[in-house]
Amino acid sequence: MAHFHIKKKKGRHYLYVREIARIGGKPKVISQIYLGSPDRVAAMASGQEKEVHQLKVEEFGSLWLAHQIDRDIDLAGIVDSVIPRAQREEGPTVGEYFLYCVWNRMVEAVSKNQLSDWYKQTAIQHIRPVELEALTSQRYWEKWERVSEAALKEITLRFFKRLWQIESPNADCLLFDTTNYYTFMASNTESELAKRGKNKAGRHSLRQIGVGLLAARASRLPLYYCIYPGNLHDSRLFESVMDEMFGIVCGLNVTKERLSVIIDKGMNSEDNYAWIDEHSRIHFVTAYSPYFAEKLAHIPLNRFEPASLKKNEALIKEGHWEDCILCYRTKGEYWGKERAVVVTYNPAMARKKSYILDNKLSAMRQELLKMRLKVRKQAPQWRKAPGNKRAVFGFV
Repeated sequence: MAHFHIKKKKGRHYLYVREIARIGGKPKVISQIYLGSPDRVAAMASGQEKEVHQLKVEEFGSLWLAHQIDRDIDLAGIVDSVIPRAQREEGPTVGEYFLYCVWNRMVEAVSKNQLSDWYKQTAIQHIRPVELEALTSQRYWEKWERVSEAALKEITLRFFKRLWQIESPNADCLLFDTTNYYTFMASNTESELAKRGKNKAGRHSLRQIGVGLLAARASRLPLYYCIYPGNLHDSRLFESVMDEMFGIVCGLNVTKERLSVIIDKGMNSEDNYAWIDEHSRIHFVTAYSPYFAEKLAHIPLNRFEPASLKKNEALIKEGHWEDCILCYRTKGEYWGKERAVVVTYNPAMARKKSYILDNKLSAMRQELLKMRLKVRKQAPQWRKAPGNKRAVFGFV
């Protein structure tokens, strides 16, 4: 609660507005604003001093919203229930360090070295008071050393259980996908997870860590996650986590008898779908490249019909039938079993790809014409046939 505080310096009195809050069970000053001498305060009260000399702006809204979300989840409490405060431990708990780092990631991610300075520019002391001087990188990693792999798994389990208590997930249709995050970890630093692979951000030279997430389609609540080496292919990952992942989902009381999971085409594998086929309760939806199914790609468009989509309904009302997404349903032999197949055609996407292809062909045509001119003029390095062929094939 805010109150006036008077300080006496060299026989003179100065007025401050001070706020005190309990941090770790002890009262501490979280905010102190200087008002001035009695004469200046009197001038301000009488309206004689109208000009604003200093204005302080603090980040509030996003942190307040993060705090409201955490009031139901209590992330710090979950972590501290697994890793309680040590007997002589002072300052923020392990759970509180987790919480303040998570909030920073939600709003504006900075390094652990900058965490304390970042929070000084926010209204955190009015939202959830903390001893800012304790939010150092060294203290954070000291706390992290107390977190074992077993403790982290238990924290994860309790976190998901708390989520499901707040809002029961409707686990009839699930979405599973993977991504990867590059790191700046040195090559000589040993790691089971940080490996070089095909990075989705294009940073192939850096070591990366893979992350997989399973979420309920309706609520978008996470149900399961996994971390895996950055050089592991998606199909091999899916094979390794299926038992654990579907075991958790099927254990939910709200899981229906028929369970559908939507997965990316990168996880397509005959072994994976053989496992799913053995579990009659689980069904899947995946994508399949027309490169491996040319017959489907050659089906005439007059055999397609508009898909049952809200977007199509809006286009039809506006009279834009030609922009409707079309679909064709059939059956085919895939991964050792007959399966339902839906082929889709998006006119807008087709026009875009056709435009890109035309531009590429035009660029290639212009480049080939330049090459032909160099050959006719017997330009250096273009006088011998083998060199010409290598140049053309290398370009194409």
